[in-house]
Amino acid sequence: MRDLDYLKLLAKEYPTVKAASSEIINLMAIRGLPKGTEYFFSDLHGEYEAFIHLLRSASGIIREKISETFGYVISDEEEIALANLIYYPERNIRRIQKEGKFTEDWQRITIYRLVRICKEVSSKFTRSKVRKKMPPAFAYIIDELLHVDYNDDNKKVYYDEIIHSIIDIEMGDQFIMALCNLIQNLTVDSLHIIGDIFDRGPRADIIMDELMHFHDVDIQWGNHDISWMGAATGNLACICNVLRIAIRYNGLAVLEDLVRALPHGHDGRLVQDDPLPADRDQGIARP
Repeated sequence: MRDLDYLKLLAKEYPTVKAASSEIINLMAIRGLPKGTEYFFSDLHGEYEAFIHLLRSASGIIREKISETFGYVISDEEEIALANLIYYPERNIRRIQKEGKFTEDWQRITIYRLVRICKEVSSKFTRSKVRKKMPPAFAYIIDELLHVDYNDDNKKVYYDEIIHSIIDIEMGDQFIMALCNLIQNLTVDSLHIIGDIFDRGPRADIIMDELMHFHDVDIQWGNHDISWMGAATGNLACICNVLRIAIRYNGLAVLEDLVRALPHGHDGRLVQDDPLPADRDQGIARP
């Protein structure tokens, strides 16, 4: 009887034999693909710089893909430069533009190289999944470039014209950044945080911002995180614990920044929209 209920639900999404057969074929084929890379982090403790670098570089996987793809075709210095561009596209593009090196040749070569890396890291996913990860503004163009067949003379001019047009209308920087972000997105399929984002380190908030923009992440909150949550709700015991750890690890600057960010009245005192009940203010929980 239970099986019949499931079948009725499935019939709404796959109303015909052809639709059901097509999905079965798709799922069976996906099973033959390699599993996407899952990344596990624990005990981040506000060390945002190390976390962001490890996340964007996928702990060296991107650099390894660059070496595998290009071998001895490009030098070690060019490999490092390409890797750094993928990790931090905005920062590096601004630097290259400032140095006057953001030429048409540099843009064309860089786009070709990024497309090859993108093709490499997307090989373990279905074409549909890769399309969903693409930035909407450039999805059609990236999809075309990822399936280039340079042995087809009829299409070679077409693909070259795509890249030429991107550069000609001065969208090269935006397109390069989109490719870099897509490579990062494809390299790490899912992210698992196993406790303790807060305390000790300087900027847990930056880590939280990075996690909020990540495409697939789950978090197991740790005791330090729960302590901050309790402090944010006004629990005196949690507030004391947060203060104790901040004093021990010289992290008072984090708390000072937090206090400055909160709303203040004309007299300089904090504005509290929802005053705590007297018993809660003393850390006493009602039954």
